[in-house]
Amino acid sequence: MATVLLLLGGYLLLGMLFAVPFAFIGAQRIDPHAAGAGWGFRLLLIPGAVAFWPWLLHRWRTGVHEPPVERTAHREAARKGRP
Repeated sequence: MATVLLLLGGYLLLGMLFAVPFAFIGAQRIDPHAAGAGWGFRLLLIPGAVAFWPWLLHRWRTGVHEPPVERTAHREAARKGRP
């Protein structure tokens, strides 16, 4: 049990170290709509960035500049021209 808590604590610590620079620099690099956002928006990003930091770090490092297009059954049907 102690090992799990240590791993979780390490994950959260790395997430907190990543989240602040991501909220103020990285978010606008992977999503251009975040460029003009204010302090409130950036503070709201921090908890999510702590939780999902490995995925966000990957997107930031690979240079993904737009959020992925959502893939649903409705979008696929529209793309194929079916009603």
